[in-house]
Amino acid sequence: MRILVAEDDHTLGQQIRAALAEEGRAVDLVTDGSEAEYLGVNEPYDLVVLDIGLPEKDGISVLKEWRRNKVDTPVLILTARDGWSERVDGLDAGADDYMTKPFHMPELSARIRAMLRRQAGKADPVFQRGPVVFDSRTNKVLNNGMPVSLTAQELSVLSYLFHNAGRMVSRNELSDHIYEYDGDRDSNTIAVFINRLRKKLGKDLILSARGQGYQINLD
Repeated sequence: MRILVAEDDHTLGQQIRAALAEEGRAVDLVTDGSEAEYLGVNEPYDLVVLDIGLPEKDGISVLKEWRRNKVDTPVLILTARDGWSERVDGLDAGADDYMTKPFHMPELSARIRAMLRRQAGKADPVFQRGPVVFDSRTNKVLNNGMPVSLTAQELSVLSYLFHNAGRMVSRNELSDHIYEYDGDRDSNTIAVFINRLRKKLGKDLILSARGQGYQINLD
């Protein structure tokens, strides 16, 4: 899953990026509102963490511009502890959730996981198809009750497919959502990750259709 973090505090931004990357997220970090607005309109993110007090263009203005451009990506805003009016403005502008600074990183991660599940229309943090179990809280994967070791890329592909279960996902879409903005996005490598997942989790878990892509087998 790919996340945009817009935070002008360098230390905090790097801490958020590191915490989310450790969970297997592809994270793009920007420090001003203008760049955040551009990327939010032109890149396919699964979620945005948006600081209200950005330079060049404030977070509320950025969010309003996204919503005017029909960008419906879930947005979690960050505000100062006494910024209750900013929280109200942010929610009214189209934010989905908020956190006040300072905050504990595990809570931010938990809120992000919950938002991603809501976006997928799923309340349960545990995804299961047949003998395969994927716990989105811990990124642990079991097959027939036994833990399975996955690379970061394999885990990202599996997570995205589970969060989008019920529809076909193209190679290009998968590539867009598991690599960062400046990453080497080669859609041809997606087939390699899919083959590895099938070997580790069973060939029937992921269906494919030539020229269309892949999806979790719901039968």
